[in-house]
Amino acid sequence: MVKFWKKGLAAITGTLMLAVTLLGPGIAPAYAAETAAKDHTYRIVTLGDSLTVGYEPDIDPAVKPYYGFVERLNEQALHYGRTEVTNLGIGGLKTEGLKNYIQAIVDERAITADELQPGLSGIDPRTKQIGAAAAKAKSVVANADLITVTIGGNDMMSLVNTISEMNDEQLKANIAQLFEQYTDNVTSVMTNLQLLNPGAAIVLADQYNPMPKIADEIAYAKLVAAAGEFTKLVDGLAAEFASQGVDIKVAHVAQKFVGSEITMTHILKKDIHPNQYGYETMAIIFAETIWGSYKAPVVPAQGQPMRIVVKGKELNTPYKPILRDNLNYVAIQDIVNAVGATTKWENKTSSATITFGDQTVVVTIGAKTVMVNGTAVPIDTPAFLHKVGKEDKTYVPLAVIASGLGFDVQYVSKQRTAFINL
Repeated sequence: MVKFWKKGLAAITGTLMLAVTLLGPGIAPAYAAETAAKDHTYRIVTLGDSLTVGYEPDIDPAVKPYYGFVERLNEQALHYGRTEVTNLGIGGLKTEGLKNYIQAIVDERAITADELQPGLSGIDPRTKQIGAAAAKAKSVVANADLITVTIGGNDMMSLVNTISEMNDEQLKANIAQLFEQYTDNVTSVMTNLQLLNPGAAIVLADQYNPMPKIADEIAYAKLVAAAGEFTKLVDGLAAEFASQGVDIKVAHVAQKFVGSEITMTHILKKDIHPNQYGYETMAIIFAETIWGSYKAPVVPAQGQPMRIVVKGKELNTPYKPILRDNLNYVAIQDIVNAVGATTKWENKTSSATITFGDQTVVVTIGAKTVMVNGTAVPIDTPAFLHKVGKEDKTYVPLAVIASGLGFDVQYVSKQRTAFINL
C-alpha cells in the first residue's frame, strides 16, 4: 500500500501545474498596494507554497478562482475594517526558494525562475512573472500589517517518499538534516522580513503529515511523530524571534489534520493538498491565531437578498435589502444610520442629501445621475421608493452610496455578503 502513496505523492510534487490566475474575488492583485503613505486599510501579505496559493486538483483558476485559506482570511479581516490582501504564494516552493525570493525583494531586483528555485517554473508557471516583479513587491511587504507564511511541506516530502526504506537511525539523521535546512532558510526569511517591515505581525504555520494511516500504519506513526517534532521546531524558532521583539505567532495546523488526512485533503485523488474542509480548517486556525476567534459565514438562501455587514455588524432592520432584476438595493436611511452619516429629505425635488465628513451625495428618485460633491455622476439604476409597512423608503444600489461617500465595499460572492467599512 505504501508504494501507491509514494508513487502518487512523488508524481504530485513533480508534475503539479498551476494556471496564471492567482487571486480570487476580494483579493488585491499583486503589487496593487503601492502607496506613498499608509492609510487605515489593514494590509495582509501572504507568502509561501501551494497552500498559500490555495491549490486544488481539477480546478482551472482562470475559470473558477481558488478558494483557500487566504481568501477566507480576507473575509475574516473584513469584519474588522478595510482590508487588502496580496497573495504572493508560489506552488512547489521550498524554504530555499522562499529565502531566495525574499532576498531578491530586499535587494529590489528581478530574479529568474531558476534563480528563485530550479525547476519551479515547471510546477508553477507564474514563477517567472513573480520573480521578474520581485522589486515591486518591496513596497507591498514594507506596508503590510500582517504577513503569513506557509513553507516547509515541500522540503519534508522526501520523508514521505522514503520513510519505509529508512531504519530509525537513517530517519533520525534525515530529519535532523531537514530541520537544520528549514531553520537556516526560515531564519534568513524572518530576518529579512524584519528588515523590510519591523512593525508587521507575522504568523508562521507548521506542516501537516499528508499520508493517511491506511497507507502504512508504521510509516504513518513515524510521520505523525516527525510532524510533531517539526511543530516544536517552528515553536522554538518563533520563540527565539519573539525574544528579539518580533511580533510573531505560530498557526498550529498540523495537529488538526492528524487522523483526518483523508477527510481534509484530496489524498484519495493522489493529491496531498487540502480540500475545502481542509482549507476552512486552516482559515479557522489562522483567524483564531490572529484575532482570537473565527466568524463562521452565514450564507443567505438562493433568491434572498444579500447580507450587509457594516463595520463588523450585520445590518438588521425592518428595511431589508431587496432583490430586483438580480440587483441588490438597500434603504438609504439604514446605511446612513449604520455608518454615522446624516441625511435630509427634500419633498419638492424628491431627493435625499447624505453627508459624511466632507463628502456629500444627493440622490434623486428616478434620476440617472447622483450628485457627488456637486458633480453629476451617471448611474445605471436610479433610486426608487419602496413601501415597507406604511412607510415609503428610498432604495438605491449599494455601490451608489458607497462610492459617493468614500466607503470601502467588498462583495464576497461565496457568502453573498457585502462588507462595508469606513
